[in-house]
Amino acid sequence: MPAKNGQTQHWDPARYIRNAGFVAKLGEPLIELLVPKAGERVLDLGCGDGALTEKLVECGLDVVAVDASTDQIAAAKARGLDARVVNGQELAFQSEFDAVFTNAALHWMLDPDAVLDGVARALKPGGRFVGEMGGGDNVKTIKDALVAALDRRNFDGESANPWYFPQPQEYLDKLQSHGFKVSYIELIPRPTPLPGDLSAWLETFGENFIRLLPDAEQPAYIAEVVEALRPQLCDADGNWTADYVRLRFKAELR
Repeated sequence: MPAKNGQTQHWDPARYIRNAGFVAKLGEPLIELLVPKAGERVLDLGCGDGALTEKLVECGLDVVAVDASTDQIAAAKARGLDARVVNGQELAFQSEFDAVFTNAALHWMLDPDAVLDGVARALKPGGRFVGEMGGGDNVKTIKDALVAALDRRNFDGESANPWYFPQPQEYLDKLQSHGFKVSYIELIPRPTPLPGDLSAWLETFGENFIRLLPDAEQPAYIAEVVEALRPQLCDADGNWTADYVRLRFKAELR
């Protein structure tokens, strides 16, 4: 049975903090790469619940935070942030920002050219674009297990893949084709310890795969994927580590 290639990911802020609070913490080095200057106007693209946006505000920046999830934006607004529901592939800002900052969001946007068009429009001439996303073989072990378990159920598992994980050269070429001069780009392997069982990670990030199945079949599917990955990603003490690979970059609009 072929899968419908469509996003079904739902972002629950409480679940996200519980199972993926490490995302904002591990994104903090990006702020150093941004080299923030007090008073600058910055767009936080794919802000989530605003945990990292708060760090930008603490640097004295005037930050507009955007995300496609209404629930995450509600959580960001509860922090007192200027947070707006905006699809990152449909940015409508015009020459408004000194910098665009993004962490762990671009790989959920499957039209990178539309994203980069919008980022270029949003920046002032010479503005900076600083970000980190999944790249290369990010969570490949996990993704392959999710796909294989769907294939065994006569679904086209690969068509459910909701992620865009480019190689450095691919993304470098895209940045340059949209008018950016790239001063830094690097693929960073970062095996990441998870705060709990892998099933919680799958439920948080793997909805596009899981929701292809009837509700009654989902627990068995998740359990099958967990057991398939246990030999590779779980140590003798029951601690799980996800095979994260990050693509980090800094570019300036020409």
